Amino acid sequence: MRSLRITGAAGGVGTMLRRGLRGLADEIRLFDRTAIEGGGGERALSGDVADLATGCSAMAGCDACVHLAGIPVEAPFEDILHANLRGAWALFEAARLEGCERVVFASSNHASGFIPVEARVGDEAPVRPDTYYGASKVFGEALGSLYHDKFGLRVACIRIGTALPLPLEERHLSTWLSPGDLNRLVTACLTSPNLGFAIVYGVSANHRRWWDLKAGRRLGYEPLDDAEVYALEVAPNPVGRFQGGPKFTDPGTTP
Repeated sequence: MRSLRITGAAGGVGTMLRRGLRGLADEIRLFDRTAIEGGGGERALSGDVADLATGCSAMAGCDACVHLAGIPVEAPFEDILHANLRGAWALFEAARLEGCERVVFASSNHASGFIPVEARVGDEAPVRPDTYYGASKVFGEALGSLYHDKFGLRVACIRIGTALPLPLEERHLSTWLSPGDLNRLVTACLTSPNLGFAIVYGVSANHRRWWDLKAGRRLGYEPLDDAEVYALEVAPNPVGRFQGGPKFTDPGTTP
């Protein structure tokens, strides 16, 4: 691969991911709204992800893009509208205009957060967003489907669980995505010859996971980590009734 763009590269997921993707492309373009320092083989760019002209300039010559930019938690709708909805449209449109063939879109488990915790689901899971944030990820998935069907982009939408160095609370024993498995999953999405359009749950091989791994495995993803190793160390917070967790699904949490 000649050039790979990563938007939201300064964020938590972007920071974990860029280390593992070094060497996958001759050049990695790190894009964020704040200044970021690039290392060997990296080129740092800054700007508003929702600005199409900026996006086209940053995308020119790229073979693939990993789109992480946006507000990663619940927020007022106007903020979500600009960063997550307009930002996703500008990203896919820039990819189309500049001939970028493959997009890995960071969706979220909150796109289906109102599914009960006793359910075991995969890429066929219904859309049940738990917040404006979750709904914005559903919009991004729909855009990915549109740009695949209409314009031929290869698109993987990863419904990321809890991407952290270590699980911190009881819910994470089901939702954790380790740094190593994050890199393995994104690498599979960027390199698989079988990718057309896919919705994939981003989760490690957790004993208590709610989401199956079939869609990821079709792309070559094989997770190696299991949050159960840390079961005695996590905070025993209530998991709640729904997969999105009480913080997102309890009444009154929308701003």
